[in-house]
Amino acid sequence: MAAVFESAADHPDLWARLEASLARQGMMQPLGARLLAVAPGRVTLTLPYSDRVTQQQGGFHGGAIGALADIAGGYAALTVAPEGTEVTTVEYKINFLAAFEQGELQATGRVVRTGKRVIVTVAEVVHVSPDGQRRDCAIMQQTIAPVPKTY
Repeated sequence: MAAVFESAADHPDLWARLEASLARQGMMQPLGARLLAVAPGRVTLTLPYSDRVTQQQGGFHGGAIGALADIAGGYAALTVAPEGTEVTTVEYKINFLAAFEQGELQATGRVVRTGKRVIVTVAEVVHVSPDGQRRDCAIMQQTIAPVPKTY
């Protein structure tokens, strides 16, 4: 599971749209989530290890992993959603592949199919250790619905 890294300069309008949306995420802001890459149909986010994202054994909490994957897939869908809409998750299924602590998580969401009423995405979560080793952490499949923008 490798992420494709692109800078804000590669897709400035998409980057600005997603960065503004992430700034409104009440849950992810205090956890330190941030954008790493944005392209049409593909988004990568990162979440650093801290005591805010751990479970009682010291590893990344499944809720934090699921939330990061959900947002990565949702933002990938948002890059292809019609102008003037937002997106919301209808459902997702996640498999946790391994537990990790320290380092950071990187979740790459990718659009698999765009339909008239729903968008199907996948998100792959990898753990990046402090020494740079990358290992698979989780994989998610998700159904997203475009909804009218309300703000």
